[in-house]
Amino acid sequence: MTTTTAPPLLTARDLHVTFPGRRGADPARAVDGVELDIGAGEIVALVGESGCGKTTLARALLGLVRPTSGRVTFAGTPMEYSSRALRAYRKRVQLVLQDPSGSLNPRHTVYEAVAEGLRIHGYAGDERAAVTEALSRAGLRPPERFLLRHPHELSGGQRQRVVIAGALVLEPELLVADEPVASLDASVRGEILALLLRLRTELGLSALVVTHDLGLAWNIADRVAVMYLGRIVETGAVEQVLSAPRHPYTRALLSVLPDSPGEPEVLAGEPPDPSRIPPGCRFHARCPVLASGEAERAGVAGACRTEDPGVPGGGREAEVACHWARARAGA
Repeated sequence: MTTTTAPPLLTARDLHVTFPGRRGADPARAVDGVELDIGAGEIVALVGESGCGKTTLARALLGLVRPTSGRVTFAGTPMEYSSRALRAYRKRVQLVLQDPSGSLNPRHTVYEAVAEGLRIHGYAGDERAAVTEALSRAGLRPPERFLLRHPHELSGGQRQRVVIAGALVLEPELLVADEPVASLDASVRGEILALLLRLRTELGLSALVVTHDLGLAWNIADRVAVMYLGRIVETGAVEQVLSAPRHPYTRALLSVLPDSPGEPEVLAGEPPDPSRIPPGCRFHARCPVLASGEAERAGVAGACRTEDPGVPGGGREAEVACHWARARAGA
């Protein structure tokens, strides 16, 4: 785990990504002022419902989407968007996608799939040795058994390990894993999560794990950032956030886990359109605390509807963007 004094490996500051609206509509604010740090050797889980902006944020951190405003910094250097700079950056920061079947060319052997990144980046060393080492690190042992196989000859877990090996072969410092176990059977998910933890221990890898599954976050992450409608609304150490969630949105997400005590808290309606983000707290139209009168009793109902609660910082301190949670903490 990263230390509290070491500078972060990656930072996002006041990051915005907007997309043009359809047929003259206002631009969609997919990422709307995100602050996020990822430390060396740290695993951060980015959680939230589908459509909250998680994947767009991950793509912006990878340099696949250029921010409308704000800044991404890696190892102390602001990201540049020239082809040459992005090529060098993507050797250090690798993406692991959720669907290994879609990530792998069915005509390519495992060897070709893993070697592809080396060839793109002009690797001058022993290609076969690098590929077999990456496969071995990804848990495909002995690697020689897999080199000439095609994706259809592998199980889902083995295909995901090939995808991970394809990222590892470039010796990156950070993995961005977008729903890395969503398409896998339950029996295999634990193996892939254990692999990611082992890679952090053995190689000092950092990881941003994008997921809608708070149970996965609990099992793998050091820190969690909860995202809603383009913005992080709660962040902190995973044990702190998931054991004692302060934001009503985080509480609702946790309440539907299978082993959660009490009744599931079903949120009303759908998240608002990112081109029409409501005033005040962006969650207020669906907030059970506001609907139940608790926010009124705490004296913050008006603020919930009209005042933006701000953006949590990206660091290791536990923070929440919620008028009601802050009122409770100050009571």
